[in-house]
Amino acid sequence: MSETKANAEALVPKFRFERLLNQDQAGRRTTLVGTIDFQPALLVLERAPFPSSTDYLGAVAGSLQTIKNLGANDIYRWYLANSGPIQPADDPADSSSFADLKINLIYPCTEKHIKKYSKQGVRLVTETPAIYRDAVRPFMQAQRESGRLNWVFNIIEGREEVEDVIYRTPYGEDPADEGFLLTPDLNWDRQTLDALHLLGLVERRDIWSLRDLRRRHIPWLRHMKAKFLEATTKVYPTIDEDQLKLYVHYQPTYYHFHIHIVHVALEAGATQATGKAVGLDSIIEQLEGMRGDDEAGMDGVTLCYTLGEASDLWTEVFEPLKRKDTASQSKR
Repeated sequence: MSETKANAEALVPKFRFERLLNQDQAGRRTTLVGTIDFQPALLVLERAPFPSSTDYLGAVAGSLQTIKNLGANDIYRWYLANSGPIQPADDPADSSSFADLKINLIYPCTEKHIKKYSKQGVRLVTETPAIYRDAVRPFMQAQRESGRLNWVFNIIEGREEVEDVIYRTPYGEDPADEGFLLTPDLNWDRQTLDALHLLGLVERRDIWSLRDLRRRHIPWLRHMKAKFLEATTKVYPTIDEDQLKLYVHYQPTYYHFHIHIVHVALEAGATQATGKAVGLDSIIEQLEGMRGDDEAGMDGVTLCYTLGEASDLWTEVFEPLKRKDTASQSKR
């Protein structure tokens, strides 16, 4: 058995690369075609999970050989980094071309950030129009007033990430234009096009989430969609419009209306799953089908979505509602 294992392990170093066959899982899995001892061979490389040992985790930040900052805004910073000694032979000086780690840094972080990124149970909640009006809307207002949107306003007002904006309407020149801009999402490495993830931010501040959208906003939404698709395909000409999808989150991470633009090949993780992401086209179709005048809107529908048990919205709103409902049922 040991000899068979040793023979198997000896095959990999003998692989002679011919060409790249495929990349998937947002670039985390690469398939190469080549030969071993003049016989055709396929080699599939996939990034392994990070070790969980305290020795490794305690040393990993200090062991990075190259760190390239991609941007910084308020308490948020993001980087590309190289964790190993291998450099591309064609350009050893360009460490960013072989950055095998994408790093986000939040510093100084708050207890809310720690809760958000902690492993936690997930709950499916049902938000009726009444619950939104009486409990969730006041929660949103409190979050907005706490100053958590400073980084968003920095981008909108041109104080930060100016060089990253790939499209924008002239800021503040025509209030009737209700401006907007398009910028890379901080979770994208800005290199892997199959994992493209852009963020469309609106200039206006009266729309906090999809709940504020009404029938009268349909032309505005269609206009933004067209402009975002046009700008994205112009900046990244190898991408066609039908390779992009647009969606919004509910609940969003922050309460200022924004649209996510991603490549259809991007692996659909938790942020694109049902119970989190709502397609922009679906929102427009729902608004068009509503009864009533142009003021009919998304605040009048029931929405179901998932929440982490550590989130403030769960602990402050939906968990108390659940306890109240359970206590009411037990009295019957």
